[in-house]
Amino acid sequence: MLRVTKLAVVGALFAAVSAFAEGSGVEPKAARLMGDQSLITNSMVTSWVVALVVIILVRLAIGKPKLVPTAGQAVVESLVQGILDLTQPIVGNRVVQHTLPLLIGLFTYILAQNWSGLFPGVGTVFVKHHGHWMEFVRPANADLNGTLALAIVSMICWFYFIMRYAGLRLVMKELFGNKANRKEVPLAIYIPLFAIFVAVGLIEVVSIIFRPISLSFRLFGNVFGGENLLHAMSAISRWGLPIPFYFLELLIGFVQALVFVLLVSVYIGLICNHDEEHAEGAGHGDHH
Repeated sequence: MLRVTKLAVVGALFAAVSAFAEGSGVEPKAARLMGDQSLITNSMVTSWVVALVVIILVRLAIGKPKLVPTAGQAVVESLVQGILDLTQPIVGNRVVQHTLPLLIGLFTYILAQNWSGLFPGVGTVFVKHHGHWMEFVRPANADLNGTLALAIVSMICWFYFIMRYAGLRLVMKELFGNKANRKEVPLAIYIPLFAIFVAVGLIEVVSIIFRPISLSFRLFGNVFGGENLLHAMSAISRWGLPIPFYFLELLIGFVQALVFVLLVSVYIGLICNHDEEHAEGAGHGDHH
């Protein structure tokens, strides 16, 4: 009886895995795990598990911080220092320390979620649900809801940083203010420029509103497309053919995490760092 049970379990596992060959790729919509009315999807569970693993690994790597860092502590410190050096010229010296937790968190989380799709079983194991095959484990960033949540959180933090470290007055000036130099532009031209810059500011507001959409779709499109590419190559040949594409997805996963962080940094720096540049320019002018 025990042997029959084991054979049944093994048979069920093989049936779930072989369903991958029958599928046409990753479904555009994440599957609900606890009924049609459930809010919990397979991509959400993947994101929780991967985030927990990252937290545990970082804690184990750091341990008790030492003056002479261990190998694990050195890796974590190098990652933090690398993001700091990369974003400091973009966001500015005044806010770089304040934005670092957000930016290093985004980079680490997105990179881990992107690469999680390359682990065995993620996106390749299917189970039957209500008469059709469903992905049992789905990469978090292959779900538009996950990438949209990242974009919304990033833009909320962006709004906080520009209001906290630039202020409403400077933000309004950067969006709608007259950028022309009154001393260099005749009054007859300078006054009509107000209307032009207000119109430009309104266009900029529209672009700001669409930033979460562009951020989320860019990340989702690359990860979702990569998952479907791996599915297609694995369907053609399970051995050998998918290997180069796994290396390609490693590179794409890193690049997309970096692009996301750099874009958020640019959004913050466009206002917070611009004020810093004005201050430096004024200081040089006073010195001369």
